[in-house]
Amino acid sequence: MQNIKDKMEHFDWFKKWSVYNPDKVAFKEYETGREYTFAQVNHLANLTAQYFINDLGASTGDRVAVLSENNLEYMVLFAVAQKTGLTLVPLNYRLTSRELDFMLADSDPDIVLWEKHFADKIQNAAAYKTISHKIPMEKLSEMHKKYLSIDAFSYVGVHEFDDDHPLFLIYTSGTTAFPKGAKYTHKMLLWNSLNTEIRLDITSSDRAINCAPPFHTGSWNVLLATFVLHGAYTLLMRNFDADAVLEQMESDKHTIFWGVPTMLKLMVDSSKFESVDLSRIRYFVIGGEAMPIPLIKIWDRKGVPVRQGYGLTEVGPNVTSLDHSDAIRKQGSIGTPNFFYQTKLVNEQGKEVKNNEIGELIIKSATVTPGYWKNEEATQNTIIDGWFHTGDLMKIDDEGYLYVVDRIKNMYISGGENVYPAEVEHLIRQLEDVRDVAIIGVPHEKWGETGKAFIVKKSGSDLSEKQVIDYCRKNLAKYKTPAYIKFLEQLPVNNAGKIDRKTLRDQEKTEA
Repeated sequence: MQNIKDKMEHFDWFKKWSVYNPDKVAFKEYETGREYTFAQVNHLANLTAQYFINDLGASTGDRVAVLSENNLEYMVLFAVAQKTGLTLVPLNYRLTSRELDFMLADSDPDIVLWEKHFADKIQNAAAYKTISHKIPMEKLSEMHKKYLSIDAFSYVGVHEFDDDHPLFLIYTSGTTAFPKGAKYTHKMLLWNSLNTEIRLDITSSDRAINCAPPFHTGSWNVLLATFVLHGAYTLLMRNFDADAVLEQMESDKHTIFWGVPTMLKLMVDSSKFESVDLSRIRYFVIGGEAMPIPLIKIWDRKGVPVRQGYGLTEVGPNVTSLDHSDAIRKQGSIGTPNFFYQTKLVNEQGKEVKNNEIGELIIKSATVTPGYWKNEEATQNTIIDGWFHTGDLMKIDDEGYLYVVDRIKNMYISGGENVYPAEVEHLIRQLEDVRDVAIIGVPHEKWGETGKAFIVKKSGSDLSEKQVIDYCRKNLAKYKTPAYIKFLEQLPVNNAGKIDRKTLRDQEKTEA
């Protein structure tokens, strides 16, 4: 029993900090001003775990689905999962009832919690009716108020689970017909946090805001979990707001920020940008997509260095990091692999490619998922001989810096030559009149395939198809130049906020 207890406590980070620094604030809500110390989170998690297990009959391995924005109750549920082996299933509140129904049916939770403004969405999902225990988050909040008045020492009994036990099931959007539930384990959480702290120099004195939606791995695992491991402070914000984020970074004395390039662009456009004091910020950590160099330079002039990185739900997600000192010198790079990773670039035959040649990134690490929930086929197709196949094509330079070329599924072949849309998209984005662009491969009678560029022009622009094609012909090999241009008001995006190429392909097939 002692070994089980030791193992369980190895995962119970809030219990540790409730001893080391019990009165330090762990989380604060921006919208309400409510805050919990590490001791309060630990106390609430123990009593909530007792309620789930003793009153509701939940046990280690049962899933707890949650449809909620960032709030203190969600953080307590995170602590409950660490203590008990219950598995959190963060649901995407941007989905429809039909889409949520698939996730509920697939994950088969014993408990579901939701915020009242999402009630119709969750209750209209057919699988909702099959769930044993349905708890509004507002009820949980009221329970927590009562728990805080209980002065007696609270402790949840030891529950046996191992390193590879899922802490989360995080559903990936992907390009398949249905999302896949990636198992995110306790071991992944620990080793990803160690990778992050080493590369980013995280300490207990750090302070940051978390405004990413909790159904994304980045919300939990870019900074928040690492902050919990170190006993650092996190301000929770339900949704990103450029003005509010800038104001809070100054008034709340933040030291680091994680986001995506779109967030940084919106902050630059904010009326608060010029006057806000960000002198305490060490740097911004950016992921999701490559950040334009002009935007990096704007933040550099503001005195805020930018670190770019790369990751994915099933691995880490903090896989690589580009030191901010190299942001300009190694522009376009995602940096070098983080501390506890083995990486290789391989060709279609599985052989490692040479420097400056294109290959698929494959990864071996303790941060790699053991697989997909109830989807052995996808697991076997992705994890081969212990190596996770990312599906991302990259090249590595002579100094060991990685550069993303494109997704394997995005590549098309024109006249026998491989074309990587990301390269062409990057060029087209340099046109002053272009706000955004996406390119897919479409059938071509002579060349087999060619590119079709979907372009969103800036307001008031009179950019023509001919101007785009002429520009590409001047700067690219002929086979890379898209044969077709289509202007759109906006590009379709998926639930992760990324360009939805599948929708573009489906539309093309329908029109053809």
